[in-house]
Amino acid sequence: MTVVTRFAPSPTGFLHIGGARTALFNWLYARHMGGRFLMRIEDTDRARSTPEAVDAIFDGLKWLGLDWDAEPVFQFSRAARHAEVALGLLKEGKAYYCYCSPEELTAMREEQKASGQPMRYDGRWRDRDPSEAPEGVKPVVRLKAPQEGQTVLNDLVQGEVTVNNAQLDDMVLLRADGTPTYMLSVVVDDHDMGITHVIRGDDHLTNTFRQIQLFKACGWDLPTFSHIPLIHGPDGAKLSKRHGALGAEAYRDMGFLPEAMRNYLLRLGWGRGDEEIISTEQAIEWFDIADVGRAPSRFDMVKLTSLNGHYLRHADDAMLRDLIVPRLETALGIPLTDAQKALLLSAMDSLKQRAKTLVDLAESALFYVRPRPLALDEKAAKQMDDDGKAVVSALRDRLSQHTAWTRDQLEEVARVFSEEKELKLGKVAQPLRAALSGSTVSPPIFEVMELLGKDESLARLGDVLVAG
Repeated sequence: MTVVTRFAPSPTGFLHIGGARTALFNWLYARHMGGRFLMRIEDTDRARSTPEAVDAIFDGLKWLGLDWDAEPVFQFSRAARHAEVALGLLKEGKAYYCYCSPEELTAMREEQKASGQPMRYDGRWRDRDPSEAPEGVKPVVRLKAPQEGQTVLNDLVQGEVTVNNAQLDDMVLLRADGTPTYMLSVVVDDHDMGITHVIRGDDHLTNTFRQIQLFKACGWDLPTFSHIPLIHGPDGAKLSKRHGALGAEAYRDMGFLPEAMRNYLLRLGWGRGDEEIISTEQAIEWFDIADVGRAPSRFDMVKLTSLNGHYLRHADDAMLRDLIVPRLETALGIPLTDAQKALLLSAMDSLKQRAKTLVDLAESALFYVRPRPLALDEKAAKQMDDDGKAVVSALRDRLSQHTAWTRDQLEEVARVFSEEKELKLGKVAQPLRAALSGSTVSPPIFEVMELLGKDESLARLGDVLVAG
């Protein structure tokens, strides 16, 4: 048997963090088993489904590096097929017309609530003759569900879960206007797409028992179900925007790398010993849905950011340069030159050691490509008092006579100068840093000078001396 999984989001918003993890688990399991990963857009809610949301979902999955193996299925376009299945069940006596009016259903629920009974359809049209139907009421089609016995779910994550059939009512398959319900559409699509494994959040668990009944009524093989626990916030509460329940594009904009995001989402509910850093290749080799825990996992932005820092430090320098160039060009309002891009590449190994996100990386790299004269931030400006300018002026004169321009030689010049002036090296380096970077924080300043080159370094030092 070829394993076939699917990710089936509703296009009513962005690809949120829980959906991204569900997609990842489906993708990983399919890849691990040598199977197929399919996409289905469940767009039957026409009022809330938007093309923009569809695009956001696809873009989020592509950014995460999760590819699918066939053209996406759009559920709404298959409504005629869904209705065909329901009408077939009707002909076989496995479904029936229900002529209850909305008012009648409301009264039924109110009576049940008042008497402390569960609120569900009581089957009053299950065995009645349609000739008794009231005039002017368009019927719905309901499944004739088993009323005795149990429905058993053998879940790869949750284990065996059993529900008494008496707790499940006859669900609606077709609405009064003839449109199929979500429950019907999901089952028909899973069957027609050949889905062998349904991996989804455990908030769908109660739906599964009804869907199992429908699969059996249709005479179709059941897929294997896996219901994964939801993601909670660090405080144990349901994940919300204040915890980080944002769209995938938001994490991309915040400067997270997709490989770090995949690693982090993988560890939300699944693990392999004490392994924290898990490459995608290792994840595909090791992942088994049966190893997912039953307890909710907790989203932690601090851990995600720390993990992202690890991936940044080990990322290819040219890739990182290419990722931050658009951010820098946006900040500057002008395109970067080839020379500036080459400078960034040379500086990248040092810059990435201190960054946690691409935003950090771009901000720390910006001083390399800012046009002169550099604007100094408040702390850097304080370094340019009379003493600071005196240090810069004297060192600039000395450096202008220096032909060698390597970090070690530049540091030696500064060290000799500090000893002559009876200053600590920091008292010399900090005014240099302020003048060359516009900040009091930068990579090692003599490394910066080497990368900037003699002409640019001396020009920046000269700028602060002529500033007011």
